Amino acid sequence: MSEPEQDHSWSRRERGEVGVRSKGSPGRPRLSSSQTARLKRELERGPLVHGRADQRWTLARVKTLIGRLFHVSYTVEGTWRILRRHGWSWQQPARRAIERDDAAVEVWKKETWPRVRAPRRPSRRGSSSRTKPGSR
Repeated sequence: MSEPEQDHSWSRRERGEVGVRSKGSPGRPRLSSSQTARLKRELERGPLVHGRADQRWTLARVKTLIGRLFHVSYTVEGTWRILRRHGWSWQQPARRAIERDDAAVEVWKKETWPRVRAPRRPSRRGSSSRTKPGSR
């Protein structure tokens, strides 16, 4: 017969409560200063260079870029912390697109939208049975 299974409570016997106390989360791997510098250069090159269809860096896109470049996985929140720590900030466009025609948008809302919007079905009494024809 094989040896009995080892008793894993040895650390408590040897080191007391300190031996079994949690040392906390190991945390996420951090980017080195050279990796951070490279990430900054890549972000400045823009999303188009990295195969994106538009000029927006989202946290999910930056997270994916970090994974591709450095084979390190971060959460979206962790990605935000990295960017903020290194001076990047959240931004949104200050103005609307030049191509936007506000008058055309208002006409569409008033004329086209009411025609394409599906009418609400009138409420009526029915049966909850799926087999009764009147319940459909």
